Amino acid sequence: MFSIAKAASIAMLAAVALPAQEPVYKFSTTVYGTPVYSFGTTSVGSGFRGDIYFLKQGAKKLPDFSKLTPVGAVYTPYLCVPLRDFDKGFPGVTDRFEWFAIDYTARFWISDPGTYRFSLASDDGSILYIDGKKVIGNDKEHPLKEKSHSIALARGLHSIRVSYFQGPRFQVALVLRVARPGQSELFVFNTDDFKPPTGALAP
Repeated sequence: MFSIAKAASIAMLAAVALPAQEPVYKFSTTVYGTPVYSFGTTSVGSGFRGDIYFLKQGAKKLPDFSKLTPVGAVYTPYLCVPLRDFDKGFPGVTDRFEWFAIDYTARFWISDPGTYRFSLASDDGSILYIDGKKVIGNDKEHPLKEKSHSIALARGLHSIRVSYFQGPRFQVALVLRVARPGQSELFVFNTDDFKPPTGALAP
């Protein structure tokens, strides 16, 4: 006889066997293949360069990077690390998975001037700078928290910096999104979407 207890047992096994689903963070253009939900890779490429730093145990906020020496760097066109456990470190750089910081920098091109709304989510702390000015402060040790702010951007080349730190193990998160002028929906900020037109930077 197929008992209720047996049915519940099978249902439990089926639930355990289901693969974990990634949170849905939308991209405004096609990302070929599956989006890479990581802090970056050691393969040098365009987009963000993230310098990795070790922090002293017990750090509660982002450090003064000018007083530290990076241990390596990673590269990525976008910052999209949904909340997750993190215990593998940075292959090719370090196996450190707690008490570290990453200082990301990049340049991006604005073709349509106007007000852009940025959103920064992180676990632990993070800060967004554009053209050297702090736009979003989301620093200090905390669980996943998202903040947003709008900024007027003129046509042309701009600099962007995202500073991030991870305190104690194990969970991490870092997601940067943007809404263009006239848009209500946020999309993952991808430097591939903000490249200058051909010849725009020619002398």
